[in-house]
Amino acid sequence: MKKYAIIVAGGKGLRMGGSVPKQFIPVKGRPILMRTLEAFHAYDTSVELILVLPASQKDYWDALCHEYHFLLPYRFAEGGETRFHSVSNGLSLVPDDERDALVAVHDGVRPFVSRSVIETCYDIAYRKQAAIPVVEVVDTLRYLFGKERGESSETVDRSRFRLVQTPQTFRADVLKAAYAQPYRPDFTDDASVAEAAGTTVYLVDGNRENIKITTPFDLKIAEMLLSEID
Repeated sequence: MKKYAIIVAGGKGLRMGGSVPKQFIPVKGRPILMRTLEAFHAYDTSVELILVLPASQKDYWDALCHEYHFLLPYRFAEGGETRFHSVSNGLSLVPDDERDALVAVHDGVRPFVSRSVIETCYDIAYRKQAAIPVVEVVDTLRYLFGKERGESSETVDRSRFRLVQTPQTFRADVLKAAYAQPYRPDFTDDASVAEAAGTTVYLVDGNRENIKITTPFDLKIAEMLLSEID
């Protein structure tokens, strides 16, 4: 079964407060994006990697690859106006005749996805067409139903909610059909796109360490996690 992994890395890093896009920031001596690509290669060297980056960042990425001697094989797709368009561009590199191939879409700044989560997502997508990793909510949740946040809110049952991670994984024909739809602002992830096309999305257990690195605090957590791994 042919497997693809579309790694989407179009962030500008504004919440990091620096000039370097977050996916290029080194964590313990290696850029985040490289660690993410390496996670999928370590799971299975036959997975075809598709990296989606803004065209304006391609030269910088190439220079980093030279500096860090990064030699993993991958194909490049140009990022789009939104995540939806970026994934669509990456998906265009998956041949249309490979209908039963499996396609995982993963955030470029989630380098700590576990091997078991990647494997489970591919396995469930093979059997059920669509799978996404999630983790339980551990904090109390409040629902805001009015304009005044201090007064118009109520506690909700957190056991009925899950936090969504990536890789979100699908059969190729299912994901391609979903991304043939016109863009909508409420398409916040691949699951929402697939569900709008009528696909049932199955939930699998994610790993808590699979954080999305978007803030300086996340960087500190990442350094801690790598210290434990090393």
